[in-house]
Amino acid sequence: MSNGYGLGNHITTNSLTIYMKSICVFCGSSEGNDPQIITKAEELGKTLASENITLIYGGAKRGVMGKLANAALAQKGNVIGIIPGFLKTKEVVHLGLPELITVENMHERKLKMQQMSDGFITLPGGFGTMEELFEIITWGQLGLHSKPIGLLNINGFYDPLITLLEQMVKRGFLSMENYKMLLVDDDVNRLLEKMRNFKPLPAPKWLKPEKT
Repeated sequence: MSNGYGLGNHITTNSLTIYMKSICVFCGSSEGNDPQIITKAEELGKTLASENITLIYGGAKRGVMGKLANAALAQKGNVIGIIPGFLKTKEVVHLGLPELITVENMHERKLKMQQMSDGFITLPGGFGTMEELFEIITWGQLGLHSKPIGLLNINGFYDPLITLLEQMVKRGFLSMENYKMLLVDDDVNRLLEKMRNFKPLPAPKWLKPEKT
């Protein structure tokens, strides 16, 4: 059965380890001003390549996105870029990718990323990165997918966000179960291990259609 997002039903697994052939990474199109972020982004790109995990990302050559992709490519990794047509300019798009997919708009980009990925990792970024993270975790909360979602908390970048999420739990707007859906670490390999061992929640009972 399909749903309005075209994501299919929530899928659960009883396996102890999730095998991820592809991971989508959300991150900034700017480099920021913390060199540790670039270093960790490049480490992630190299690690994905060394483990034969396809990197799926936003298709840009600039910022953290470009550093991530170039690091994976330098290690002969497979990299797929997904970019809306209106962003496909020579100043933005990475023309050295093995595969570049052009879509109509931002929503179609996120949908395509979700469909092609076995998991998601968020690196530091701005509004666009936050929007991608929160939409994909909301889809998971609603049972539209059951894939692991990781947050690479480089040099404490996401400490304030984690504090905010804890406040949501304390104030009754976020359940502890859904809070724990977001897997957090500051180490690339530990985060990947958490994602491999992720156990998805069952689809919310209130979303299941009533029997007639």
